[in-house]
Amino acid sequence: MTPLPEFAAPFSASLPLWLVRPGADGPALPEGLAASDRTWALAQGFAGTAGQLCLLPGEGGVIAGALFGIGPQADPASRPARERYSLAKAAETLPEGDWHLANAPEGFDPQLGALGWLFAQYRFTRYKQGKTPAARLVCPEGVDADRVVALAAGEYLARDLINTPASDMGPADLEQAARALAARHGARISVIEGQDLLAQNFPMIHAVGRAGAQAPRLIDLRFPGEGPMLTLVGKGVCFDTGGLDIKPPSSMGLMKKDMGGAANVLGLAETLARLGLTAGMRLRVLIPAVENSIAGNAFRPGDILTSRKGLTVEINNTDAEGRLVLADALALAAEEKPAVLISMATLTGAARVALGPDLPPFFCDDDGTATAVQRAGRDNADPIWRMPFWEPYESMIEPVIADLDNAPGGGFAGAITAALFLRRFAGEDATYLHFDIYGWQPVAAPGRTKGGTGQGMRAILNALPEILK
Repeated sequence: MTPLPEFAAPFSASLPLWLVRPGADGPALPEGLAASDRTWALAQGFAGTAGQLCLLPGEGGVIAGALFGIGPQADPASRPARERYSLAKAAETLPEGDWHLANAPEGFDPQLGALGWLFAQYRFTRYKQGKTPAARLVCPEGVDADRVVALAAGEYLARDLINTPASDMGPADLEQAARALAARHGARISVIEGQDLLAQNFPMIHAVGRAGAQAPRLIDLRFPGEGPMLTLVGKGVCFDTGGLDIKPPSSMGLMKKDMGGAANVLGLAETLARLGLTAGMRLRVLIPAVENSIAGNAFRPGDILTSRKGLTVEINNTDAEGRLVLADALALAAEEKPAVLISMATLTGAARVALGPDLPPFFCDDDGTATAVQRAGRDNADPIWRMPFWEPYESMIEPVIADLDNAPGGGFAGAITAALFLRRFAGEDATYLHFDIYGWQPVAAPGRTKGGTGQGMRAILNALPEILK
């Protein structure tokens, strides 16, 4: 796991970082700024635009501080999430040293600013050494440092798992990552592997993963705690060739990230455990870990699989395998009747077509729960968007010769039909949410290096007090 960054210890040698917004007649320079620094900033053309940096000179040519533009204030309900990572850009551009916030302009959220700073420190260096930003931040006054570090820990874990190629992150390796998490936090872990999946009635997990070099498995983590039950189910397809309906090279290049759902639920569990929140709930994490490969025993188009729940599924495309492994895991989860059941998966290209890589859709029948989760995502720079379990489309997933179709034809509403498929296995006792995430940052941005990324974790975390009752 990538080492977590630390906040700098408060001491007198840290340099002041002034946050500035643009004004109607120039930058809105803070009142505490020295007159000489004001003159210098204006002479340098500093305007307070988002991401603009102006280093302040001291005696003897040393740096005495810096001004950093965070852009105009906006309504928090409409402000894009990327603006909330303003300090991430500062962390990446400031010179080495310890810095403290000298001011906090109206509308600036220091908790999110500190989180963005720590996110900016992430570098995936398992295979190639990289330079981590050297500027360190003194934790701003009023910020819960332990909470920010715990959020960063979950994000770092998710990024590390997604970024690791399938050569080092197959089903067995994903199991080891889960075992390491369990060991860190005193959780119990059990794993059902290979032929035992058939013996214990997980036929679809076995069918999807049986052609892989590593045996398919179901990873089951339970954290010690008392209270309402929260079950997280994450898609753990460690590589997806598409199976016999093989993907073209252009679609296969990023398929190491097809276990992004598993990475996200493990990252969320990491944060919950670090914050001590698992003590007040019964947290269970289920991960069906497989590789969708091609071999003589691969499952085929036209096959009929019988699921753990007893529903039969016609295979019309072996590249729609994620919903199959999730279905068996969801059926197991539903048997215990949790209060809240959440699935996370890099499931459909249709979700990306609809909303792009930055805005994952989620599905939930309960309006109160959906509102709480979407609001928590908005307020914590973790944008998500609700889409419907549109029941008139149920007929699209019902073929002639089986109960369900894993890949309806026609090309319409692919994200919705996939969500409807999963809902058939989630039971009726739990409040069910499904997140169709992308799990990947296509272009580097402040606080988000190109590569694996967490999505939906902070939205869920911050909504739990309202939805887990």
